[in-house]
Amino acid sequence: MGRLKFGYFTLSDNSIGYGARRRDPSELIREVIDQAILAESLGYHSAWLPEHHFGLFGVLPTPAQALTYVAARTSRLRLAAATVVLPCNQPLRVAEEWALLDVLSDGRAIFSAGRGYDEREYTGFEIPFAESRTRFDEELLIVRKAWTERDWTFPDGQHHKITRPITVVPRPVQQPHPPVYVACFSEPTMRMAAEQGFNIIFAPFAASMVFGSLANAVGTFKEMAAAAGHPDARAMCSYFTCIADTPEARLAAQERLLYYLTNFIPAVPQDPEKTPPHIRYFVDIAERVKHMRPQDLGERSIVTGTVEEVIQQFEKVEAAGIEEVICYFNFGLLPHAETLEQMERVSREVMPHFAAAREAAALA
Repeated sequence: MGRLKFGYFTLSDNSIGYGARRRDPSELIREVIDQAILAESLGYHSAWLPEHHFGLFGVLPTPAQALTYVAARTSRLRLAAATVVLPCNQPLRVAEEWALLDVLSDGRAIFSAGRGYDEREYTGFEIPFAESRTRFDEELLIVRKAWTERDWTFPDGQHHKITRPITVVPRPVQQPHPPVYVACFSEPTMRMAAEQGFNIIFAPFAASMVFGSLANAVGTFKEMAAAAGHPDARAMCSYFTCIADTPEARLAAQERLLYYLTNFIPAVPQDPEKTPPHIRYFVDIAERVKHMRPQDLGERSIVTGTVEEVIQQFEKVEAAGIEEVICYFNFGLLPHAETLEQMERVSREVMPHFAAAREAAALA
């Protein structure tokens, strides 16, 4: 206990459903970058920036590029995507971009990849959404191969056939490669990550739906990883986060989250007849959100309440086996100034509790 780290996280949500309330995308990106840079001086361990395309939900399309700017303005902050939608990218290009970020940040890159969930983004890039599972599994292996091998080939892929020996430069600073996290909503993704020795990042709401609880999800993953010969595999999670000093403020945070989730639904599959089996769970998530009230959004979805309650909830997250939690503050159009205030309060009033416990554990 007492070893929980904290990161900054956003999806730069600006859903079409926000209507007249939608933000100017360029202004929102600038604010997100400012928040990520500030995270270092506030003691956060990492910053996680998204990949979303065409302004349908989020507004930041190229996390490696944005994080390179953040890298130049920071010195300790770990720099991660949340997450690279790998099937919508060329995998060799991805390997080059993240190796370069690792070089320019002096070894601070964290690579996180997922399949995504928005068919509209796949359509824009002319990638068949039904192939997301097989493309992702194959392309993640290609990225790792590009970082760890020289003069390599990949002749027998289903989607990519690299027959002429190739070497990607630059080489990443971190050896054998930057930490790799797989964004996980399903058992097949978890199994692939565990067997390949990758780390994992959970969305607690989805983890609870699919695995019963966040603790069950983490435990299952670590058992699978250990059985596959990877006992050091790590698990982390994201959490909507809002310190709320009064019951009214708590309800306002829950209402803002339901507003966010309601406007997130158009990004995910909702028709069970047309949804591939490997992402059918999104249909269930969408149905559940449609029938929710703000009060229904509890510890499986959001960390909120008084400082004491927030600390207690994060202690439960840590007890579930999570080593780092990345906090989503600006969901549902929270203004920049209020986002900064929330970041500062978590830094000042919550994080010292875990830092003190961490120091005590180190001395024990």
